[in-house]
Amino acid sequence: MALCRIFTVKGRVQGVFFRDSTRRLAQTLGISGYAINLSNGNVEVLACGESDSVDELAAWLQDGPQMARVDEVIARDIELDAPDDFQIG
Repeated sequence: MALCRIFTVKGRVQGVFFRDSTRRLAQTLGISGYAINLSNGNVEVLACGESDSVDELAAWLQDGPQMARVDEVIARDIELDAPDDFQIG
């Protein structure tokens, strides 16, 4: 069973290619899940995959893409069946 972790990323994370950059890295790492904009300006990321891969994505989320400014990342492990791919919404 894959490790699934949900992240809330706070800061300047919308309108800076955060979701697409997250999707590209997740696909490279073999991670499924999603990245979505939240109405409060945050981005929510669900990452399911091998523990090392999820940890690598988690480390990247601390900075995000070049134009982003990440102020805080909140993470928690969750139990669910991993989705088949990685989507942005």
